[in-house]
Amino acid sequence: MENRIKEYRESISLSQGKLAELCNVSRQTINAIENNKYDPSLQLAFDLAKHLGISVDQLFIP
Repeated sequence: MENRIKEYRESISLSQGKLAELCNVSRQTINAIENNKYDPSLQLAFDLAKHLGISVDQLFIP
């Protein structure tokens, strides 16, 4: 499943490191998710959406 994390993250000028810090994961985890190499847990998906100011539905492309 593809995602739009990078697109939304960059639109609010948020670094991978800062997003990782907000979600309590490593920057490498954010990078892997953005590059579709890792699927986040449901909790992490909700955390990402919350900190990006969008809904989970907007974050992922089926």
